[in-house]
Amino acid sequence: MRIALCQMTASTDPKENLAAVQDHVRRAAREGARLAVLPEAAMVRFGVPLGAVAEPLDGPWAEGVRSVARETGVTVVAGMFTPAAEGRVANTLLATGPEAEDSYDKIHLYDAFGFRESDTVAAGSRVVTIDVDGVRVGLATCYDLRFPELFRAHADAGATVSVLPAAWAAGPGKRAQWDLLVRARALDATVWLAAVDQAAPDPQADPEVPTQAPTGVGHSALIGPDGTVRAQLGSATELLVADVDTAETDRVRRAVAVLDNRRL
Repeated sequence: MRIALCQMTASTDPKENLAAVQDHVRRAAREGARLAVLPEAAMVRFGVPLGAVAEPLDGPWAEGVRSVARETGVTVVAGMFTPAAEGRVANTLLATGPEAEDSYDKIHLYDAFGFRESDTVAAGSRVVTIDVDGVRVGLATCYDLRFPELFRAHADAGATVSVLPAAWAAGPGKRAQWDLLVRARALDATVWLAAVDQAAPDPQADPEVPTQAPTGVGHSALIGPDGTVRAQLGSATELLVADVDTAETDRVRRAVAVLDNRRL
């Protein structure tokens, strides 16, 4: 399966961001991608009131994503915000395409490093996988990366690939943690992992310096099921298209049967 990692910087304008998403998907389609993955919060960046821009899954922003998926025949996974109970929103991944129509609400909320996502966002509870050209793909979002059990749940559901849209926060050691964790999650679930971060708003900025809100540091990466980096972007807006050999997942699982050998 050919997958596109679409690294972009979201603004505060959902219409502007939708146009950028559509442009990335069209570019991905021209390069033969069957799955295009956009970052978390592709609809609108963090750091603004999310309740005012949240839309339901049948709203105009999601319909705009569906339209480009229908136009290109590419399955698209993109981060948005949907209304939730008690005036909160859900941090949602929309997955839409020829075979897929589903959504994933982020389970693990980013209450860390001085930021409290749970103040405004309601946590999800459902593990979600989709099928793309006969390949099962698990969905996860950003802070989920620190919780290996979710990626093993993807594998238990039959996934050989997991995708992780993110808006990874800058700060001391955070870029190094990103590189470490994307490799670890692929390795301990023996899945291909496509980790797609928001591009850094200022590619020249020092990623060690914290920002007020998690707006991304770039360095999206495709990781093999053996934990090796197969391809990685820099900090700026960019598109990476690469092939995923799902048979390799089976070979790695035969060699290192960590899923079968679990005791807890």
